[in-house]
Amino acid sequence: MNLVRELEKDLRIANVICMNGRRHLTSSMNEVSRDLIVNSYSKKKQALLDMLPILTELQRALDMQSTLESLAEEGNYCKAFQVLSEFLQLLDSLSELSAIQEMTRGVEVWLGKTLQKLDALLLGVCQEFKEDSYITVIDAYALIGDVTGLAEKIQSFYMQEVISETHSVLKAVVYQDEEAPWQNSRLTYSDLCLQISESKFRPCLLRTLAVLFELLRSYHEIMEFQLDRQDAAGQTSSKGNDDFSCSPGGVGEVDADVRFHSVSFTGSGDEIHGSSSREVSETASSLVETSNSSPLPCRDSHDPVNEARKADNTASSIESPWYHLRREATEFVSQTLKRGRKNLWHLTTSRVSVLLSSDAACTTSIHQFLKNYEDLSVFILAGEAFCGIEAVEFRQKLKVVCENYFIAFHRQNIHALKMVLEKEMWLKLPPDTVQMISFSGLVGDGAPLISLSNPKSINRNAIDSDKSVNLIHSHQSSRISGFSYWLQSGNPFLQKLSTSREGHCLPPSNGSIYGEVDGNSSPNFYGDKVLPGKNDSSEMNGANSISDDENEDLLADFIDEDSQLPSRSSKPNHPRRKSLHCNDEENTVQTGSSLSLLRSMDKYARLMQKLEVVNVEFFKGICQLFGIFFNFVYETFGQYNTGFNGKGSADSLNLDRLRTALSKITQDCDQWIKPMSSSPTSSFVHSEVTPAGPPSTNLGNSAMTTLGLKERCVAADTISLVARILNRSKAHLQSMLLQSNATVLEDFYQHLVDAVPDLAEHIHKTTARQLLHINGYVERVANCRWEVKELGLEHNGYVDLLLGEFKHYKTRLAHGGIRQEVQDLLLEYGLDIVAETLVEGLSRVKRCSDEGRALMSLDLQVLINGLHHFVSMNVKPKLQMVETFIKAYYLPETEFVHWARAHPEYTKSQIIGLINLVASMKGWKRKTRLEVLEKIE
Repeated sequence: MNLVRELEKDLRIANVICMNGRRHLTSSMNEVSRDLIVNSYSKKKQALLDMLPILTELQRALDMQSTLESLAEEGNYCKAFQVLSEFLQLLDSLSELSAIQEMTRGVEVWLGKTLQKLDALLLGVCQEFKEDSYITVIDAYALIGDVTGLAEKIQSFYMQEVISETHSVLKAVVYQDEEAPWQNSRLTYSDLCLQISESKFRPCLLRTLAVLFELLRSYHEIMEFQLDRQDAAGQTSSKGNDDFSCSPGGVGEVDADVRFHSVSFTGSGDEIHGSSSREVSETASSLVETSNSSPLPCRDSHDPVNEARKADNTASSIESPWYHLRREATEFVSQTLKRGRKNLWHLTTSRVSVLLSSDAACTTSIHQFLKNYEDLSVFILAGEAFCGIEAVEFRQKLKVVCENYFIAFHRQNIHALKMVLEKEMWLKLPPDTVQMISFSGLVGDGAPLISLSNPKSINRNAIDSDKSVNLIHSHQSSRISGFSYWLQSGNPFLQKLSTSREGHCLPPSNGSIYGEVDGNSSPNFYGDKVLPGKNDSSEMNGANSISDDENEDLLADFIDEDSQLPSRSSKPNHPRRKSLHCNDEENTVQTGSSLSLLRSMDKYARLMQKLEVVNVEFFKGICQLFGIFFNFVYETFGQYNTGFNGKGSADSLNLDRLRTALSKITQDCDQWIKPMSSSPTSSFVHSEVTPAGPPSTNLGNSAMTTLGLKERCVAADTISLVARILNRSKAHLQSMLLQSNATVLEDFYQHLVDAVPDLAEHIHKTTARQLLHINGYVERVANCRWEVKELGLEHNGYVDLLLGEFKHYKTRLAHGGIRQEVQDLLLEYGLDIVAETLVEGLSRVKRCSDEGRALMSLDLQVLINGLHHFVSMNVKPKLQMVETFIKAYYLPETEFVHWARAHPEYTKSQIIGLINLVASMKGWKRKTRLEVLEKIE
């Protein structure tokens, strides 16, 4: 029982123990549960605490992303790239997060758009230089560490602008009258140049030059921009910004632990608004490298906007690193642009050269061509001042254009002169028609072909029309002064462009050559408006039309190239210096052809002053014009070859200077005189009347006597007049030609002008030979009986007949309507012809005795006494050659060789005839006669 009770007691104790244990286990379990809950909450809290910095960085990244968007929209690219540098480092530290990868792709898109906006801003700066915008671009590219790329991009932009703007100008001008110009928009620049018409060429040239000048001006402003000019302003602006400025030692480095080796941009290869992913990636990498290596302004907080503001303010301080970074970038761009300006100028001239290759450049009027040449000369001077070297290739191109124009212009004047010559009647013009005609261009002091109406224009400053030769040579001094002169003077083509547009009523085309940048538009070279402020207000009033830029009197001469009527310069209300006018004597011998020739040569001389680069070509043109006139006069009045035995007389074609002149004319003017030679020239009386030659009221009885005589004398006097004017203009022409071309002038005057007296003499002698009908007297004299044994008191009958012919000859001259001086000259030449006829007849005598020789002397003396009744001069010296020839009959055989050499006035056949006669009559040995003839030959 006790055992039972003990067992029961033990069981109770055990029960209590178990219950206590259970209670303790339950309590412990509850305690453990509470501890586990606390531990779970603690881990969650720690996890949340660990996420807070990441979330803070993410929030900061979002703020910075928003800041980037706002700064890009505001155009604060410098601040934006400062924020971007830190933003990229932040993204790199959180690159494992998927959200960060999405933001990274967003930065790529933003950077592409921002670079596109920055390039647009840069393009606007290139089109029209603005200092603030340029500094913005400089700071932005300096921050991204791509200053080299900026310089190359600026040069590339200008190259593209030259190509695109010149093409746009040409396309706008060519298609301004068409409704659908885009149908042919794919034509190249050279193809469009072939389609431009003559009326549109000058407006197109002016617009092109104006566009290119603006581009050169903008390029030069960027190239010459110096930051030193902003030093004082920078120091002033930096004072009062102490809360943003840094202490001298406050410039630190970015934390070295932050390393950003690359930005994991997606390699999709897509382009974002013209900027490739590769360019964006390179820009981002350069940003990170710049942020890791470049000193940045100190900052007290992590506010990106505040940091950007601090950086902007410190950039104004000369002592700040930002200022030095900006200055170094500016100097680097300036040096790069200076090295590359020659390439820009070369491209510019190549575009203008293609435009000048158009056919319209050489088919325009002379006045328009001179204005184009003047504008191109101004452009060359400006370009040489811009690039600092001489534009050798472009000047050569301009010379080729001038030569091509001269060829067309000269051909036109040649044909005009030939038409006038073919219709010439060789009648003197009335004195009142030509009394005020002047050829001041030939003799000097000629009026300019273009007179400038606006004294404030650049043309008056840059090119003086009266001294264009000196100005073209002054380009070296222009380069010394630099391009700043042209910047101060403004665009020299804008005012001409507006004046030309008002004068020709050119319609404006759609679009502008420049886009709008920051709300400001650049000059529009397509439309009607010109940028105000670029030119004086007086140049914009529209009062100056294109006709005001012309010399009205001279332009009238150029309008009708073939007209022989006097120009408006003959009006009495335009007095000229007396030395420039033809005197009364010269007026009396003016004909339609001589007036046409002199006016053409006067225009050529004026063009020599204006177009100095090809003035030698115009002088050669003067030579050819005169040569054609010379040759026509010779062929019309000098080709009378009915001399003895079919041979020409010794006093005409045997003249060396006349033969040399004709040979030179044939050589130089062969292409022009061939058609003229085919026309009939045997008759010098034309049935048609020249426009300037009034019909004569004294025609006389015979076309071969009265009319022919007057016309021949007028022709000789006319060409002598032209020669006198040319001799008077020699010094002036020589002053215009270069020293290297002096031989051309001397050859012309020596071979052609100096041969005019020989031609006039030849014409007069040919006229005298035609009017003095004594060709048959050679045979009469030769057939007379000279082998007589006794000398009688009667002379031969041919003497009376010869005196009768000379009397009729004098009567024809007296009734021919010619001046007394010319009559006396023709009478003198008539005596020479009589002497030549007698000598020729006596040289053909086969048999003659000593008494026959005495009879010859008697005939000669009777003839001299008879001729004294018809002429007032001393006849005996004119017939001295006949007396000398007769007396040679008495010479010994040993003296004939010396006598023949001492008398070159006798022909070889005449001397041989004399020797044969003397040898046969005096019984010379055959050997002696042959020896004498051999020595003479």
